[in-house]
Amino acid sequence: MIKIRPLTKIPFLTKLAIAVTFFAISCESEKEDNSKEYETHFEASQGTETATYLQVIDFYIQLAKEFPEINMQTVGQTDSGFPLHIITYNPDGDFNFQKINDKKTIVLINNGIHPGESDGIDATMLLYRDLAIGKLRAPEKTILVTIPIYNIGGALNRNSTTRVNQNGPVSYGFRGNTLNYDLNRDFIKADTKNTRSFYEIFHLVNPDIFIDNHVSNGADYQYTLTHLFTQHNKLGGDLGNYLHQKFMPELEGKLKKEDWDITPYVNVFNKVPESGFSQFMDHPRYSTGYTTLWNVLGLMVETHMLKPYKQRVEGTYALMKNTMDIAEENFDQIKQLRTEALHRHKNWDYYPTQWAVDTTRTTELKFLGFEADTLTSEVTNLQRLKYDRNRPFEKKVDYQNFYKPVDSVKIPESYILKRGWSKVTELLDLNNIDYTTFQKDTIITVESYSISSFSTRNTPYEGHYLHDDTELKTTTKKIKFQQGDINIPTDQKGIRYLMEVLEPTTADSFFNWNFFDSILQQKEGFSPYVFEDLALKILEENPTLKDSLFSKKEDDPTFAQNWYAQLDYIYKNSRYNEQAHNQYPVYRVLKKE
Repeated sequence: MIKIRPLTKIPFLTKLAIAVTFFAISCESEKEDNSKEYETHFEASQGTETATYLQVIDFYIQLAKEFPEINMQTVGQTDSGFPLHIITYNPDGDFNFQKINDKKTIVLINNGIHPGESDGIDATMLLYRDLAIGKLRAPEKTILVTIPIYNIGGALNRNSTTRVNQNGPVSYGFRGNTLNYDLNRDFIKADTKNTRSFYEIFHLVNPDIFIDNHVSNGADYQYTLTHLFTQHNKLGGDLGNYLHQKFMPELEGKLKKEDWDITPYVNVFNKVPESGFSQFMDHPRYSTGYTTLWNVLGLMVETHMLKPYKQRVEGTYALMKNTMDIAEENFDQIKQLRTEALHRHKNWDYYPTQWAVDTTRTTELKFLGFEADTLTSEVTNLQRLKYDRNRPFEKKVDYQNFYKPVDSVKIPESYILKRGWSKVTELLDLNNIDYTTFQKDTIITVESYSISSFSTRNTPYEGHYLHDDTELKTTTKKIKFQQGDINIPTDQKGIRYLMEVLEPTTADSFFNWNFFDSILQQKEGFSPYVFEDLALKILEENPTLKDSLFSKKEDDPTFAQNWYAQLDYIYKNSRYNEQAHNQYPVYRVLKKE
């Protein structure tokens, strides 16, 4: 028998509680409906397709119209003719970066630098949508900024074949931009409008954390997610220690709790990971290498292209969400470390110009991989590598993730750049570098470089024939600088950028990227039949040169049999040799002791 209680009068506070409960349930239901209302193309395709450029832009336009926490802004042009956008999520609805930068941790997310690697494009759309509708809790101290698609030209060049090994999506963009540049090699040389617009965005936003979303495959393994943090020794100091000892372990731990195992970027090619591998050195040509020059915590996400597309997008989403949580939790520490890093150069005397793996230090990884066999190829009848996914393993793997400087240079008080090198000054301006211009001719004692030797690539690389192995001859002398030459102090926020681009021996110096190639060609010369008599006079007046010529002939039989080489040697070591040949047009003003 069922007993029915008599109706009783419900107190007002109980009624209010019930109303609030019904309202909360209603709001939760509305959030779910909103999620469907703002469905992405990725979701509509059941996780098999990525949104086109126009679909991405339309999606963010809709969010910006309907949610005051989201702002969409056009910043700069690209080689495609379409502008770059940044989409900002700030629960406070304030989008003035000059006002909010000190109050919030800012995370800048870059998507579609390689548009065939589209995971981040779709994952970021989901992340912004879920924050906007309240599906994710709004952060109080963190702002997200995203470039929805950086390589717009590549995104518009859509196909289904160029990512030959990739497991989805159905179609995608192309790696090269409109001018066929790989934009993730352009952050120093800035051959593209995209990069110059990125400079504007980067210095406007001034991010604390930078995420660049990618897809990769150097081997087969169990992970969907791999991370490529900027090299912590190169970032250096307390900031580098924080990245290596706290930020990275926290992110790994948070993802593991959500069943997302993650490992460092598997830096191998056509060999098995269990043989060991080293951390990737992100030189300044790469996005995270460039952002490191400004003391930013950089992270490149590399999902595994052999995993299903839906899984890769969901993994990227999880990684960005957890990075946002770390930014929120560690707000005070991140801000303090970055502020301190602005001034640490005041204690530096030398700056590293060359790095190498520190083979004396390794980290042991518990690596989740697949056994591999060496078989005879049915295509070439030669040896090939084949992974067997039916034989998963967990093995200890040596990971070389420590680097050490192997060469360095004394930091000058300033650099002096001879006038006329406009491409250099344009990039200095775009990177907010402070400098002054000489208002009158001035004589200054400086260190002067001449290029004594270098090697050059035999094949083009990103529009250049890149130099390396650059060697210098350094002299100290008084030079008369002219009105219009520029003086660039090193005591400024951009000191690391200056050292990397103006010191010729760094990997991504302006010299190595061919900015100064005109100095490498001799413009004047001598006619042998006329110079013979003058050469004799030069030797008679210069016994030291005569002795060095004799010694060189003794030591070098080929030189001893080459009459032109001997005349050229005399010419090059005389006052008649042109001063501009191999003379590096950037001079160093040494610090006063």
